[in-house]
Amino acid sequence: MPAPLLFILSGLTQYVGAALAVGIFGTIAAASVAWLRIAVSAVVLVAWQRPWRVRWHLPDLRVAVVFGVVLALMNVAFYIAIDHLPLGTAVAIEFLGPVAVAAVTGRGWRDRVGIGIAAGGVVLLAGVSLETGPDAVVGLVAILVSAACWAAYIVLGRRVARAANGGITGLSVAMAAGAVVFAPFLAGGAEPVLHDARLAALVVAIALCSSVVPYALEQVVLRRVRAATFAILLALLPATAAVVGAVVLQQVPHGLEVVGLLLVSGAIVLTGLDREDPPTTEAPPPA
Repeated sequence: MPAPLLFILSGLTQYVGAALAVGIFGTIAAASVAWLRIAVSAVVLVAWQRPWRVRWHLPDLRVAVVFGVVLALMNVAFYIAIDHLPLGTAVAIEFLGPVAVAAVTGRGWRDRVGIGIAAGGVVLLAGVSLETGPDAVVGLVAILVSAACWAAYIVLGRRVARAANGGITGLSVAMAAGAVVFAPFLAGGAEPVLHDARLAALVVAIALCSSVVPYALEQVVLRRVRAATFAILLALLPATAAVVGAVVLQQVPHGLEVVGLLLVSGAIVLTGLDREDPPTTEAPPPA
């Protein structure tokens, strides 16, 4: 399946998970919801991949652990940010992470112009609002942390994806590491799921839709394309959200939103997705 289609599928599952998460914020703090996503995803992925069967090299294991901590921090910071900032503003600011990766790792003018166009499209799609509340400083700091983590996620995630024991197996180790590192700080706030079966079921659904499926798909994409191309493909996520909103919720894009969709599409075409890296010669990760 082409990389853009994998990204669209990833985006669709993420939006389902986000819709489910909306109803939980009133019961569990945003940061603890993010930790629950990581913890439940870790359990699912570890049970699926059984990474203890693999002989790990210390450098690969070290990268996977760091990747997991970065991934967990990215999720926690983003949830804190959208609890203090308008979602559109948060999405646009967080996209600074992929912009930086494409600017630094891009091979030529196509990558750099493409990421600029994609960034402009994301801003238009996000409907950025500068009218923030009194606690905007917390949200801004959090989303900048999330943006930095997103950049590191792309770089480290590609190393995990291309490692001999990488791919989804590496992702399972990463998720477990992230869950363990943040447990002392955030696990206490997740206590309500222990007493409410319906809430626990929602958390499992959120983890599957927002973490397990999309991050596993992204490992497949990261194994096939360059970091700069992956960063530009990330612009498909807000674009997919706009299309889903139009089809499912009859929230048809107008004016600048249409321009944003066209900019994102043009950026992906400009960067030449046919210039993907050749398949790695390493063995694929165990299923």
